[in-house]
Amino acid sequence: MSAGKIADLSKLCIHTITTKHWSIEEAAENYSRVGVKGISVWRQFLDGRNIADTGEMLRAHGLEIVSLVRGGFFPSTSSAERNSALADNRKAIDEAAALGAPMIVLVCGADPGQTLEVSRQQIREGIEAILPYAIENGIKLAIEPLHPMYADTRSAVNTMAQANDMAEAIGSDYVGVAADVYHIWWDPDLEQQLMRCGRNGNLFAFHICDWMSPTVDFLNDRGLMGEGCIPIRKIRGWAEAAGFRGYNEVEIFSDRLWSEDQNEFLNKIVENYYQS
Repeated sequence: MSAGKIADLSKLCIHTITTKHWSIEEAAENYSRVGVKGISVWRQFLDGRNIADTGEMLRAHGLEIVSLVRGGFFPSTSSAERNSALADNRKAIDEAAALGAPMIVLVCGADPGQTLEVSRQQIREGIEAILPYAIENGIKLAIEPLHPMYADTRSAVNTMAQANDMAEAIGSDYVGVAADVYHIWWDPDLEQQLMRCGRNGNLFAFHICDWMSPTVDFLNDRGLMGEGCIPIRKIRGWAEAAGFRGYNEVEIFSDRLWSEDQNEFLNKIVENYYQS
């Protein structure tokens, strides 16, 4: 795929949270109907279901399961909370293995009651603690750097450089990075850090949406590709130049778009993807 206009849907993946009002069965049917080829499953969509059967259902609709979302949230001033996070991440590994997802995206967490440096150390220790179990089950772990506005509670890993540093320090083929343009588009070192990530074989995932201007909600006001100010095509070109050949994963949180008819929203995703 060139860095120019996307020609087909063969590398389009949608996160189930993007169409959060649909059950996973509805999402599978509708994604498949419009030609989407990949799906990333958020864990809450598996509640009350036989996970292995759900994986078979998704594959029967012609969907490749790209990732399970999400693990992480390792840091805490409480050792009991840190241990609980480790248990939940091992549960996520079990879920990914049962579903047939090759990778878990890690929203790494932070605790405002301690320094970012301490939180980052706890993130590394948490990943290292679950890594043997992930390897045993054949599940990769993708560190997702989040925009600095989320550094208080959602993630102490806020730049591609920090994510690269951590993945390199851990030094496992099973630990890499999920690059989401919403979180990293502003970074003046982004091209260099994507290249670094690719050279190391650590660029595991690439997520797309757009940054609305003005943004009215810092969690639930993401835009369709082309609606905002992120140079998605340029960043996608950098990722491809770095060797990335995986899916372009649409991950949109938007009260505005969730309020629309979701079939119309899905059609807009496809149309805007063609133009991105």
